Amino acid sequence: MKTDDFNERLSTAASAKRAMLERFRNRPAADDPAVIEQQEARRALTAAREARIAEREAARQAEEARLVAEQAARETEAAQQAADQAQHAAAAKAEKAERDAALESERKAARDARYAARKKRR
Repeated sequence: MKTDDFNERLSTAASAKRAMLERFRNRPAADDPAVIEQQEARRALTAAREARIAEREAARQAEEARLVAEQAARETEAAQQAADQAQHAAAAKAEKAERDAALESERKAARDARYAARKKRR
């Protein structure tokens, strides 16, 4: 295992600092056309990304609205069917009540006739 002495570590650190300073000094200026072009490209990419996100959101909202409308249509149809069934059930119940009343009145008439015949015999 190799160990560097103190002077070697100092010189390595100094050369790293110098290299960082050179990179900082040699970086392009803010008004450099290449830098401006890169910034414009980044802005264009950001705008395109935001447009795609907005488009996806609009499509998602449209799909959600379509699903809600379909659900409402299904619920309306189910309510209409339930109302029709209730109407048919009410009509059947009224018809049954009418038949029962007619049958009861026939039974009463027959009973009254028997009672009258019994009274006549006495």
